[in-house]
Amino acid sequence: MRENRTGRKRRWPTVLLAAVATISTSGLVLLLATSGPGLGHFRSPEARQAYEDAYAEALGRLPEPTETHDVETSFGTVRAYGWVAEGQADDVPVVLLPGRAAAAPMWGDNLPHYLEHRTVYAFDVLGDTGLSEQQIPLRDIGDAARWVDEAMAGLQIERAHLVGHSQGGGLAAAVAVRHPDRVASLALLEPLLTLGTLPLSVVLASIPVSLPFLPESWREAALNEIGGVEDEEVDPDDPLARLINVGAESYNASGLPNPVQLTDAELEGLPMPVYVAIASDSSLAGGESAAERAQLIPDAQVKIWPDTTHSLPMQVAPALDAELASFWSAHP
Repeated sequence: MRENRTGRKRRWPTVLLAAVATISTSGLVLLLATSGPGLGHFRSPEARQAYEDAYAEALGRLPEPTETHDVETSFGTVRAYGWVAEGQADDVPVVLLPGRAAAAPMWGDNLPHYLEHRTVYAFDVLGDTGLSEQQIPLRDIGDAARWVDEAMAGLQIERAHLVGHSQGGGLAAAVAVRHPDRVASLALLEPLLTLGTLPLSVVLASIPVSLPFLPESWREAALNEIGGVEDEEVDPDDPLARLINVGAESYNASGLPNPVQLTDAELEGLPMPVYVAIASDSSLAGGESAAERAQLIPDAQVKIWPDTTHSLPMQVAPALDAELASFWSAHP
């Protein structure tokens, strides 16, 4: 059985995070989706209740927030959680943007480490699963970056160390390009479509997962291939796994804008320090080619993490979080 460097088995959420990210951005899904921007919504009141129950259980894994906010923006109300520590209020805070369908509870493995050093805020993404309420369609990633800027303003966060994983990494990059004054530093953890395209093999593997009429055994095998795990490594009872799974089934996010690949000029023009983490195995960010493109950023710290997949924030949480803490301290 394969294990990561920490000796922990890879968990079922690592499969689901990778699979949902792939399916939601693949050409197949774009062809099947309705045309034009829409509003993210739960498919039924029963689906919403099932999701809220799973969300509450997954959120219970996190340290208890000191603040809970519903922040009004031009596109809807953003659910934000704050962990404000006495004695750290004057430090630049950290703002977290989650991967597709994971919402704020995805940071359960990382938050305890972050809170040792910083005040932290975690957002649920507008147009995706979570407790944010979208009211106006998002036309493109620029609109998505705008709601992040407005949510930070509503929380009186002038500047933050912005951290994004997967699709959240693509969103964080869009904020950095369009609202650089908000970003003290940028951390891109396996950023989807930001530095490169999805590998063709991964897109093809997502097809059995996207088509419900295919045999379940095919779907499970495709999930494991995308996530880079073996059958015996999964834990279907994990609360975050249930949250992601229920969210993918209960919520229609067809109007959620996909990240876009940054141009060479945009990468070269990023004025803030940037930390880029790329997975060594089953990377959805682009692997070595993505790491190479990241070198165009003037002030970039780029690392390919060994023995990790797309969900490396959970797989190597202590080591990654220690590097981020040092990175933030070096760039106040």
